[in-house]
Amino acid sequence: MKRKALFIINPVSGGKRKDDVPKLIQKYLDTRIFEPTIVITNAAQHASELAMDAVDQYEYVVAVGGDGTINEIASSIVGTNTGLGIIPFGSGNGLARFLGIPMDTGKAIQTLNMERVELIDSAKLNGQCFFNMGGMGFDAHISEVFSHDKTRGFGAYIRSAFREITNYKSETYHLEIDGVPYEREAFMLSFANSSQYGNNAHVSPCASVQDGLLDICIIKPFPLYRFPEMGLRMFTKTADKSKYVEIIQGKHILVKRGSSGPVHLDGEPQLLGADAQIDIVPRSLKIITGEAFNK
Repeated sequence: MKRKALFIINPVSGGKRKDDVPKLIQKYLDTRIFEPTIVITNAAQHASELAMDAVDQYEYVVAVGGDGTINEIASSIVGTNTGLGIIPFGSGNGLARFLGIPMDTGKAIQTLNMERVELIDSAKLNGQCFFNMGGMGFDAHISEVFSHDKTRGFGAYIRSAFREITNYKSETYHLEIDGVPYEREAFMLSFANSSQYGNNAHVSPCASVQDGLLDICIIKPFPLYRFPEMGLRMFTKTADKSKYVEIIQGKHILVKRGSSGPVHLDGEPQLLGADAQIDIVPRSLKIITGEAFNK
C-alpha cells in the first residue's frame, strides 16, 4: 500500500518563496510509494494543529520550512508512529544539514523516496520540545533580536551578531548535570542534540542525535578581538578545541541564572524565568534522513 504523506508548507519561513514546491513534489516524489496531500499554513501554530490531526492518519508529515517549522511539527508527532520528513527552507536549516538532507528542493524530495528512516533523540526545556539545539545567553539574545528583523537569511543574522556583541554581558550560571554541580561564567550555553546551529556552524562537532545524551556547550567569556576566530572554529568543526569552550555531556540538566531572559528552542526565541530544566528523550522521533547522514 502507498504511504500517506502530509506536506505542510510554511509560506513565510526563511523569507523564501515556495510557490513552486507543489509542482516540484509532483515532479520528484515517487507516487508509486507515496500518496501526497499538500497544505499551506496560514497562521502561527497552524502547522502544529495540522500535524497533530495527521497522527494515525498519515505515515509521514513532511515539514517544508526551517528549524522553527520543523520544531512545531515534530513537537506534535514526537513519540508516535508518524514519521517526519524535511524539505529545508529556513535561514540555517541546522537539523536538515546534520541529517544529510540536501538543500536543493528537488533533491530533498527525492531523498524522501529512499525512506531512510531513523529514530533520533529529542529534548525538552521546561517541558517544551526541541530537536536540534536549545540555548541561552548570547545566541538566545541574537535569536530574539533577529526575530524582529525584517531581513532574513544568514547575512542578516551575522550583522545582528556583530552589532550586539559589543554591549553583551556574560552571565553566571549554576548548573547541575546528572546530579553533579557546576558554576560557570558563560557568554552562552548551548544544549546540543545535533552538532550545529545551522549554515554548517558546528558548536559541538562530535554531538550525536542517537546517543541518548545532550552536549552542554559552555562558551566562556573571550576577548572581543577573538570573536572572528570563534566563528571560524565553528565553520571548521574545531570549536571543541578552543580553551574558551567546555563541553559536558548529560541527560538531565538544571540551570539557574540571576534573572529571567531569552532562551531559544531550535532558533525560536522566547522569554523564560531564571530556572530551566532540560532533559533528553532518547529515540523518540521517527525521521527520514539523507544519504549523507553520518551516524
